[in-house]
Amino acid sequence: MKDESKGLPRTSVRGRFAPSPTGPLHLGHAQTMLLCWLQVRALGGALVLRIEDVDRGRIRPGAEEQIFRDLAWLGFDWDEGPDVGGDFGPYRQSERADRYAAALEALSDRTFECTCTRKEVRLAAGLVAEAGTEVPYSGTCRLGVADPDRPERAVRVRVDPGQLHWDDLWQGPSAESPAALCGDFILRTKQGDTAYQLACSVDDIAMGITHILRGQDLASSNGRQMLLHRWLDASYSPLFAHTPLRVDDDGVRLAKSRGSVGICDLRDAGEDPKVLLAELALGLGLIDTVGEALVPSDLLSAFVDQMPQLLRRS
Repeated sequence: MKDESKGLPRTSVRGRFAPSPTGPLHLGHAQTMLLCWLQVRALGGALVLRIEDVDRGRIRPGAEEQIFRDLAWLGFDWDEGPDVGGDFGPYRQSERADRYAAALEALSDRTFECTCTRKEVRLAAGLVAEAGTEVPYSGTCRLGVADPDRPERAVRVRVDPGQLHWDDLWQGPSAESPAALCGDFILRTKQGDTAYQLACSVDDIAMGITHILRGQDLASSNGRQMLLHRWLDASYSPLFAHTPLRVDDDGVRLAKSRGSVGICDLRDAGEDPKVLLAELALGLGLIDTVGEALVPSDLLSAFVDQMPQLLRRS
């Protein structure tokens, strides 16, 4: 097994596409995979397919296998993953609990237990927000007043004030204050699951991921993951690119929660995957018209010419 204590040295380009098996992939996922694939292939790197399945309550039986089928149907390949193996597995987060436990222990001097509910967090922050809307943690349990009568406890990490800066390969110079955005964030849930931010960061470090390309809806995770890279003494910081989201005819972003049409549904309806790929390329501005069916490699030259900002190596 590779030494995962600091991550790999930045000697080669490694990108990743990391879907969750919580339902069918839609064309928004396909657009992100297309850009990931083109970026890594243009840079001569390795593409990792990682299954992010730590949220056990949302996993759907058969969804992982469907991910493999959908991506392959669209013409994509990858160099490492649960189905093809590789030197930095396992590639399912559900099989990496020991790594997350070790990271949590390494961060123990920064963490504390928290019994607050989401409603209590919103009320303590003096904010009225819809359920699911992120508000900064008020610090109630950080101050040592966790409710002793509540057995279920999350683990949060202390976040100090300060602004982080990075040069996003798509959005340009970017900045964020994690303390103001989210405050002390959760690393382990009350149900005992590893939180997304920790699992994602631990895996990106251990798998030597140098380029993280994902939808702009995940841009708010950037500061937290940059902090975790720092706190876990990663040997380098990855390059980030947060790309536009694909929207439907009404201008609403595609999402599983909204029941957006799945790639599997398009396949079952007899759609041509090469035509779908051409439509994605048209939406990204890689081609001017959908005049012919395409496979991913047909777009490499246009990608290199039109999106050079995604081809930085450091």
